[in-house]
Amino acid sequence: MARVKRGVTKRHRHHKVLSMTKGHRAARHTRYKVARESLIKALSHAYRHRRQRKGDFRRLWIMRINAAARLNGLNYGQFIDGLNKAGVELDRKVLADLAVRDPESFAQIAASAKAAREQATAAA
Repeated sequence: MARVKRGVTKRHRHHKVLSMTKGHRAARHTRYKVARESLIKALSHAYRHRRQRKGDFRRLWIMRINAAARLNGLNYGQFIDGLNKAGVELDRKVLADLAVRDPESFAQIAASAKAAREQATAAA
């Protein structure tokens, strides 16, 4: 079998890794071996944090909904329970957006949640 010379292929592979680690510090963006390790770690962090971001946003939405619900006389758990009993099917992202951008309509939703909770407790 013929001998394969690695010159061009190796240089392209090294250049690709070094260009992807352009913003890294010290030898992490200049030396191939260190840069490759840095790139593997960076890509694994990026993969994990893309999934973590979804939980971060959910926590943010819940905090915003809780703050707005408390202004309307309910805590977060009571508010969500009231929405479920009222049959309102808005997700937390939309509710948080309403709480921030349109407090009047959020207050109406909170009033319907409160009424549904009171009606459920009166029926029980």
